[in-house]
Amino acid sequence: MDLVIIDCQNDFISGTMACKRGEEAVEKIVEFYNEDMNVYYTSDFHPINHMSFKDQGGIWPAHCVEGTLGAEIHDKLHESIFPPTNENTYYKGRHPKFEEYSGAKARNGNDQMLKDQLPEKVYLGGIASEYCVRQTALDLQKLGKEVVVLKDLLAYVDEEDHKKNLKDLEEKGITIK
Repeated sequence: MDLVIIDCQNDFISGTMACKRGEEAVEKIVEFYNEDMNVYYTSDFHPINHMSFKDQGGIWPAHCVEGTLGAEIHDKLHESIFPPTNENTYYKGRHPKFEEYSGAKARNGNDQMLKDQLPEKVYLGGIASEYCVRQTALDLQKLGKEVVVLKDLLAYVDEEDHKKNLKDLEEKGITIK
């Protein structure tokens, strides 16, 4: 099984953009891990002048700024059997002029793109259901991947939008488990 963990970073769990169920999603992810899987992480990693930030005319507070505690992947994942590494962590949102919710084209420390490392079937969990998880799922599906979103491993911004998102993804052919 290949599992992509999307944006389980401090700012999305307890920081400037804390999402509902953030801590619980991380706990569920760690419980879900088993030795028969490959794990990949995506990570927002913005420059301080990113266009999505309110200070730059965007809609979001500053978050996951490269080199800050808020951009770090949650400690519980570092302590898990699959800690984030240079090879399995893929960074997105690095260009100041482009929004990038999807992790499909995120790159790791070896400049490899996530989409190129994944098999035909991939499982997703993480934060936030209605934004980065959604766009990653849709982009991977467009690339011909069979995508399964694990609803117990998700956190979200708004519960109603989260529910609508899961229903919509399912209608688009993505499996929700």
